[in-house]
Parts: sequence; C-alpha cells; structure tokens
Amino acid sequence: MSAIATPLPEDVVAARDAIVAFAEHEVLPRHTQHAALFDDPRVLYREDGRFSDELKAIITEVRMASAEAGFYHMCAPEALGGAGLGHLAYYVAWEALFRRCGPHNWLMLYALAHWAFGPSRLLEKVTAEARERVMPGLMKGTESMCFGLSEPNAGSDASMLKTRAVKDGDGWRISGRKIWTSNAPVANYCVVFAITDKDKAAAKKGGISAFIVPTDSPGFHVQRIIKLFGHIGGDEAELALEDIRVEPWQLVGELDQGFKAALYGVSLGRIYNSARSVGYGRWALEQALEYANTREAFGDTIANYQGVSFPLAESATELHAAHLMGLNAAGLLDQGQAAVKELSMAKAYSVQVGFRAVDRAIQTHGAMGLTNEVGLIHAWHSLRIVNIADGTNEILNRTIAQRLLKGDVDL
Repeated sequence: MSAIATPLPEDVVAARDAIVAFAEHEVLPRHTQHAALFDDPRVLYREDGRFSDELKAIITEVRMASAEAGFYHMCAPEALGGAGLGHLAYYVAWEALFRRCGPHNWLMLYALAHWAFGPSRLLEKVTAEARERVMPGLMKGTESMCFGLSEPNAGSDASMLKTRAVKDGDGWRISGRKIWTSNAPVANYCVVFAITDKDKAAAKKGGISAFIVPTDSPGFHVQRIIKLFGHIGGDEAELALEDIRVEPWQLVGELDQGFKAALYGVSLGRIYNSARSVGYGRWALEQALEYANTREAFGDTIANYQGVSFPLAESATELHAAHLMGLNAAGLLDQGQAAVKELSMAKAYSVQVGFRAVDRAIQTHGAMGLTNEVGLIHAWHSLRIVNIADGTNEILNRTIAQRLLKGDVDL
C-alpha cells in the first residue's frame, strides 16, 4: 500500500523500479565480492588519501554498466543523449536507491549520474565542440567531472568568489582557489566558476562565468584531500588553479551569466540531498523497527516500551512529511517554477529529520548502533554532512524568510 495519495507518473515508477533492480544486480554483489576492500580503509585509500586504483576501477565499472543499461544518464537532457526524465524522477530514483542500498552499499552513488559528477542539465549549454570532446566520456561513464564553486572565503555566499578568468586573446587564463570540491581527486573535468567582469560581479549583476576544464590542464592542482570524521581518505579536495588557459569552446553557457548555472547546480544538489536524507532515514527506521521487534529486555521486546517506539513513530511522521515536501518541490521544478521557497523548505527539513531518524535508530540499537557492521554510523556521518552541504539550514531559513517577507506566502 502506498502512503502517497497522488500516484507517481508511470514512467517515473518504471525508472525507479528499474534502477533499484539494477542496483540489486550490479551494486550489492560488488560489495560482497570486494568486501575485503570496502571493509579496510587502509587498502580502500592511497597514502595521500585518494581512492585506490582498484576502487576507481570498480566505480568506473558501475558507471559504465549503468550507462550501458540506460540508467546512468536517464535524467540528463535529451539534447545531450539522455532520457530527459525530470526533477521528480531524479528525486524518486535517488530516494529509492538510498533506502534500498543503505550506507553500506555506497557504490549505488554511481548508478545514477550525480548532478556534479556526470551528465545533467547543468551541461545543457556547453558548446558544440565540448559536446564532441567531453560529453561522450561522461555519457558512457568512462569519465567523470566535479563542480568548482566553493572557495576558502566563499561558501554559503558564493557571490564572494575570488577566482578570476582574465581575457587572453580569444580565451582566458584562470587563477584562484577552490575548496570542498567533491569528486575532484578522480574527476577528468571540473566546471570552474570564475569572475570575468569584476564590476558586474561587484554589483551582483552577472560577471561570473563557467568553464569546463580538464583536470590534467597545466596549472590545475589537487592541493590536498580534505578528510572528514577521522577517516584516512575521501573524495573532497582543495584545488589550486594557476594561470590555466581556457579556450572559447570551454565556456559553459553565456559569458558573465555563469552564476545562474551555479544556482541551478545548487538546486539540483538540494533535490539530491533531500532524497538522500529521506532515503537513509527510511532505511534507518526500518533497521530500528526490525531490531526493536526482536531485541528483548526485562521480559519483553523493546518495541513494546514507549521510550523506544514513540521516538520511532515521531521519525516516521517526520519522514513522511519530508518525503511529500521533496516530491512537491521536484514536481514544481518540472512545471518550470523556481520553487525557491519550497525547495529550501524541503532540503532544510529533510536533512534534519533524516539525521534525527538515524540518530534515533542508533539509540534503539544501543551500543550495537555504533558499530561498523550495522552501518547506522555511516548514515549518521553522511547526513551530518548534508546539514551543511548545498546551503546550511541557517542559510535556507534566511532564504525562506526573505521569500515570505516579499509576499511569497502560499503554503
């Protein structure tokens, strides 16, 4: 029985069920087959913190298999060779993948093109030459990309960018720093956002452009891997861009209008993280319910104690609301609406209740909830991060308040 009164479109349901089946066939077995690798961070990462060559090869295998099956780029525009499914399908597919696979089977992150790592509407306005040079590898899953927006002093307020693209003949030379650039250590390309007109940028009337830059370009350096939660490696990086020459074909969209693409990318990130939070939250809730129904204490299963069952009931209520908010925001985007307020609400609420659901599931399990084998702690780490990524909850509340004060009061 579905808890959603309005049925999802048939094509969205079909895509969701098919990509989950793909994950069951291609992702879960790989985690079992390579358990020794995934369970030992000393071989999962190189000494410098980057993914090991074996892990990179497995990730590429998943991307390529998904692309071959037609799932990887199913939400990419038809103009790029994708299936053109919209934001609702993107949300629904990601939520289902996170719920089905959980944090243990994280290769599913590569079963569908992440907006910042692979083909998406973000690249819809690349030049004809870029489509020939760059898109084939991204569409086939043999190559990947990253999103170079955040800087050491320009996080939530991306308008404070310092990276510059200075005119040089018919091209530009880019210099600056980027930080929190996910997938950068392994990416083949980086969409770099840089100031091309300082006066327009200062007046917040454009002046920022986007360029697609091969990561093997002279002057492109991964300065360091940013390690989180005590891990010995990761896929977040700080970049140094030193006098990188870019040609006209590398411009993404219109000159001086790249900030619009940046904002759209962040919107995609908020859809993704809303789905991630609800999916992991539902997965954690199901783990907690199963455990509570079997764990006995003081002559009864712990599910029969209100101190255990009531918090889980609260999380179920919150996750249901977050799920509806995410579906609604994605649907509004498919209708062509900006949905700034609704998307901000969905992301801010989803990441908080998803994190709370995981935390309550850990509490339900007691000490077992802290172990690697259960996996809840990995979901906890992931959702703690997304309470900050793509707009902190405080920034999102600021956006919501601004929209309300300007008269956008439809709820």
